[in-house]
Amino acid sequence: MSSNISDVESKYNKWIVILSIAIPLVVAILFGVNLRKLGFDVKPLTFLPPIYASINGLTAVILIIAFWAIKNKKVALHEKLMKTAIVCSVLFLAMYVAYHMTSDSTKFGGEGVIRYIYYFILITHIVLSIVVIPFVLVTYVKALAKNFDRHRKIARITFPLWLYVAITGVVVYVMIAPYYT
Repeated sequence: MSSNISDVESKYNKWIVILSIAIPLVVAILFGVNLRKLGFDVKPLTFLPPIYASINGLTAVILIIAFWAIKNKKVALHEKLMKTAIVCSVLFLAMYVAYHMTSDSTKFGGEGVIRYIYYFILITHIVLSIVVIPFVLVTYVKALAKNFDRHRKIARITFPLWLYVAITGVVVYVMIAPYYT
């Protein structure tokens, strides 16, 4: 074990790797499973997209307030807000998967330049939503281990990535919302 890694961090490193691989893999697999097409009698959860988009927006607001809190040395508030942001992200993910397992995917109907903008935002959102998982987990574990110097270093990367993912989640929803059936 490296002298730079505490027992707490070492304890969680395996989980960080497992979750960083398993979450995108499970989401990708479940994204391709449509319960209705498999013969299950489930109602499409078409009410979920505005809810999970709102949760993404709330996550962005929480991240910004948490950033403000730590800059103003309100450590307890920062900690509570970051835990809340993680819970929001998990809720988003559960609702997103539930929606796609019960509903047909919506095609973006925009044309011209807006189509390219939409797909650029969507692709970067998807890629960075995968990339940010280990960053969030490592940043959180560094805080748990009270390794605040390294926590701050990685948080400088994690924060803008996570904020971008949260904001672009809302943007993607707003852009595709007119095409929901």
